Amino acid sequence: MKILIIEDEIELQQSIADSLEKEHYVVESAADFHSASEKISMYDYDCILLDIMLPGVSGIQLLEQLKKQGKYGNVIIISAKDSLDDKLTGLQLGADDYLAKPFHIAELNARVKAVLRRKIFEGRNVLELANVSLDLDARLLTVNGERTPINRKEFDVLNYLMLNKNRLVTKSALAEHVWGDNVDQADNFDFIYYQIKNLRKKLQTSQARIEIDAVYGIGYKLTEK
Repeated sequence: MKILIIEDEIELQQSIADSLEKEHYVVESAADFHSASEKISMYDYDCILLDIMLPGVSGIQLLEQLKKQGKYGNVIIISAKDSLDDKLTGLQLGADDYLAKPFHIAELNARVKAVLRRKIFEGRNVLELANVSLDLDARLLTVNGERTPINRKEFDVLNYLMLNKNRLVTKSALAEHVWGDNVDQADNFDFIYYQIKNLRKKLQTSQARIEIDAVYGIGYKLTEK
């Protein structure tokens, strides 16, 4: 899988590239409109991460160029300009997703995997790991082909951890992904602990060959047994 990062903040660009390369993606980068335009004209990418606040020229023009070339699929906008107009314009021009800065790298990683999964499975939105299968459209968890009932938040937690398997996910990143912006009003992350505790019990009871390990004081990591 080949990914293009279009981002003028070099430090952030490198952090994203390092994270994606750990997932064994082929990563290329561009820091301005002209180099990005040249790359998308010459090559095809499985996913493009696009900062629309590029120096001099708006990244929206790159989206328009991609649309004209028929390459507008699998674009994730990453930008500090979190205005509704830019978001709607980007989505109308064919972007798949929009992620406002600042964001957690784990969250971006999950968004990339979701976009690539739709591309690979042609709309079959299913995550599979060991003997566990998570149907994201039907919101069903099955272990060894048998349904395992879980609540809505447990499903969202497991989905996010599976998208970031073998990676440390901080409590704050998990909370923001599952509970959204309202998490800022929380005094602590005890609510995550209880969801994880219940989810672990259900996975163990159903003999799932995955486990959720706690990294004390930081977060969680999902691994295959």
